[in-house]
Amino acid sequence: MANRAAIAGVAVTPVAVPDPPLLNAAGCHEPFALRCIVEIEDGAGRVGLGEAYGDDATRQALEAAAPALRGADPWNLASIWAAVAGASGGTGGKTPAPDGAEGAALNAPGAVRSRAANAYAALEVACLDLQGRQADVPVAELLGGRHRPAVEFSAYLFYKFGRHAPRDPAAQGAPPPADPWGEALDPAGIVAQARRMAERHGFGTFKLKGGVFPPEEEAAAVEALRDAFPRAPLRLDPNAVWSVPTAVRIGAALRESGGLEYYEDPTAGMEGMAEARRASGLPCATNMCVTSFGDLPRAVALRPVDFILSDHHFWGGLRATVRLSAFCRDFGLGVSMHSNTHLGVSLAAMVHVAAAMPHLTAACDTHYPWQEGHDVIAEAWRFEEGRLRVPEGPGLGVTLDRRRLAAMHEAWQRCGIRRRNDRDEMRRHVPGWEYRNPRW
Repeated sequence: MANRAAIAGVAVTPVAVPDPPLLNAAGCHEPFALRCIVEIEDGAGRVGLGEAYGDDATRQALEAAAPALRGADPWNLASIWAAVAGASGGTGGKTPAPDGAEGAALNAPGAVRSRAANAYAALEVACLDLQGRQADVPVAELLGGRHRPAVEFSAYLFYKFGRHAPRDPAAQGAPPPADPWGEALDPAGIVAQARRMAERHGFGTFKLKGGVFPPEEEAAAVEALRDAFPRAPLRLDPNAVWSVPTAVRIGAALRESGGLEYYEDPTAGMEGMAEARRASGLPCATNMCVTSFGDLPRAVALRPVDFILSDHHFWGGLRATVRLSAFCRDFGLGVSMHSNTHLGVSLAAMVHVAAAMPHLTAACDTHYPWQEGHDVIAEAWRFEEGRLRVPEGPGLGVTLDRRRLAAMHEAWQRCGIRRRNDRDEMRRHVPGWEYRNPRW
C-alpha cells in the first residue's frame, strides 16, 4: 500500500468536560467528567484519533504504552496489543473500573476490568482511524462493511439535581449555576426531560437510569413515560441495586401494565438476573453481569439476559465488538450498546462499529446530549430523528478542534478530579450518603 506508514508518535491528552448533576445508584455525577484523547501520528503527518476513560489508571496505561508504539505498523493490531499488554505488566495489570454505578458493582472482589483492554481499545480505534486515513476508507469498511447507513440511539433519562453543590461546603458566595436541563426528581420531571430529548433530537426510545429512588417511585416514572409516549419502547436500568425479590415484584408489575423493551440489570449477578428474568416475565439486558468474552459460556448456560449491551471500551475494541455481535446472533441473544459519558471521538467509534455489527437489535445508548455541545471535535454530532449517519470520509470522519482540546485539558488541570467519585459528590447534597447493594 503506497500510503502505508509506520507510527511516528503517540500523544495522550487528558481532558475534563462539564457534566450535569445526574443521579445513579452510585451517587451523583461530579461537575466534570474525565476522558483521554489519543492521537497516533504516522510519518506522513496523518493522525488517527481515539478516546478512553480519563481516570489516572487508564491515562497511565496509555502513557506507558505510547513509547513502545513508535515505529510500529498501525495495521498490525496484534503488535499493538502486545505493546499495551507488556506496558501493563502482561494481560493482568488489572484495576477497578472508574465509571460510577457500574464501577461500584465491578469493584467487588473478583470483578475487575483489564486496564490493558481499556487502553488497547482506545489505541485500536486510533489505529483504525489512521488506517482509514491511509487507505482513504471509513472505519466501518475496515470492520467488514456497513450493515446499515445510520445508527439509532435512545434518549438516556436521568433523575438529576438542578445544580451542582459547592465543592467546598464552607465556601461563601453564590451557589453554582443551574444547568439548562433543570431538576428532575419525580415522574413529571422525567417526562418533561423525555419530551425535551424527543423535541431536540428526535429520539423514539427512552431509557430511565434507576436505582436512585424507591422502586415503586421509579416504576411510576416508567408508567408516566408510557402514558406520554404510548408507542415508544421503554427501558429501566436500576444498576443492579435491587434484591431479586424486588426486581421480580417490580418487573412483574411493569409487565402487567405494558411491559418494557428490556429490564436492564435490575439485580446483581448472573444467577439473580436469571431468576428476575424468569419470574418477572420481562426481557432482560446487561452491561454489568456479562462484560467480557470469558463471561459468555456461563451466560449461555444460565440465560440471565436477552440482550448484551456492548461497549468497545471494555470489550477490547471495535473488532472485538463486531465479534461479540456475531456471537450474540449465533446464540440467539439480542445486542445493543452501553454508553458512559463520552465525547465526539468515542461517539464516532460507536457509530462506525454499530454500522458494521452484523447483528444489532435495539437502539444504542448515548450520553452525548448531556454534554450540551462541549466537545473536542470541530463539528459536533447532530441527531436526525434519533439517528446518526455513518460518516463517508476516511477513518472516523471527525477532526480535532485544537482550541477546544487545549481548553478542556486546562479544565482537567484545574478541576482537581482524577478518578470519578459519585459517592462523595452525592454527599455534598446528602451528607452521610452511602452506596449499598442491595439498596432495596
